[in-house]
Amino acid sequence: MTAAAKETPRERYRAQLRAEIKERAWEQIAAAGAPGLSLNAIAKQMGMSGPALYRYFANRDELITELIRDAYRGLADTIRTAAASGADLAGLGHALRAWALDDPQRYFLIYGTPVPGYHAPDDITAIASEIMDALLDAAQPAAGPAPAPAPAEVARLESHLAGHREWAGDHPASPAALRRALHFWTRLHGVLSLELAGHFTGMGFDPGELYENELRHLTR
Repeated sequence: MTAAAKETPRERYRAQLRAEIKERAWEQIAAAGAPGLSLNAIAKQMGMSGPALYRYFANRDELITELIRDAYRGLADTIRTAAASGADLAGLGHALRAWALDDPQRYFLIYGTPVPGYHAPDDITAIASEIMDALLDAAQPAAGPAPAPAPAEVARLESHLAGHREWAGDHPASPAALRRALHFWTRLHGVLSLELAGHFTGMGFDPGELYENELRHLTR
């Protein structure tokens, strides 16, 4: 018997209401951003009283946490699926952009301006770490002859990252992989954030071509 079949009617109704509340929340975020999220407004849209809605989400932060958790889980699953299918670092970059373009508000909730006064719980940090672990795996140099010595400015960054690798957790990535993954993460998110916020509008070029150029530089 499946887990869904074991649920009582009350549990199924509760899950449906929570899902609808989250849908209404995404609509609000799309219209006014996460700081404007209002549980009372959602309750009014759904024909509920404020106290009734608070039986499903205790407060705004609990609802935001659920939305952020869903967004990170969706991206982590997308990246993991791409990696499992054999995607290299460039392939992960393509998966990241496709996921972001599919729902910009979901992207901005986790990579945009932080919500004032909100602090994510530890389990969300763990999900985010899954994404970075996949990037670090893909950033590892391929087996082959030893590469030529890195230029001085590259060697300096790699030396710094070797001693400041808390962001990589327990991943055994080499300093070169740390640098490649960090460059990948910062540069691609920079292009994506500008594109999704509309800052390239009217400039007359295809942001996709700029993104592809960054990928080529990062993976050559």
